Amino acid sequence: MSSEPDAERDAILAALRPVVDGIAATFGPVCDVVLHDYRHPEESVVAVAGSLTGRAVGGAMSEIGMRVLARGDEAEDELNYVTRTRNGTVVKSSTMVLRDSTGAVFGALCVNVDVTAVAQVHGLLGALAGLGAAPAELPTTTFGNDIDSVVDALVDVHQSKQRGSWAELDRAERLELFGGLDTRGVFAVRGAVEQVAARLGISRASAYNYLSRARAAHDTSTGGPA
Repeated sequence: MSSEPDAERDAILAALRPVVDGIAATFGPVCDVVLHDYRHPEESVVAVAGSLTGRAVGGAMSEIGMRVLARGDEAEDELNYVTRTRNGTVVKSSTMVLRDSTGAVFGALCVNVDVTAVAQVHGLLGALAGLGAAPAELPTTTFGNDIDSVVDALVDVHQSKQRGSWAELDRAERLELFGGLDTRGVFAVRGAVEQVAARLGISRASAYNYLSRARAAHDTSTGGPA
């Protein structure tokens, strides 16, 4: 039998399922809506309408979901942020966290809208008007039903920022890599330390050591626990 907190959370998710379909129907094919249950991060998607990000029920959370999970009950709604998918689609999204009656975050309702055509028209009109300013480079985000692919993508992004392989990084850069992954919520996912270690070609013990040192460095710089 479900505990009382779980029963309440299940009821909230059940109430939101028709809302998922309603929002997607309102915006049409340029939109998808995803309902997440963060109690099960590796298969957090419990309802989805639309196909923009290719999600399916039973799929994993995205990079954005990992970040929310890492912030725990301190997480806040992230509204109207724009990113680019790996296939070049420009997506405007809103992630609204779900809380139970105690204020604990346990999930999220996410709305994603394809604004690629709007961005193209905006750029064309700017060029015609002689504004000439280059559009800001949009961050790339990974949506996937497999949590491993999301973790791998985050490792690749952070490692590319260091502009070198693991063997070429000095100690400070290695700590920065693990600290950045931790901030993005990668290590909130079960088995992520082992996966990151394999991706970087290092031992599991080394990965845990660098993660521990990165967290200690963060605590020292902020004056308290992360």
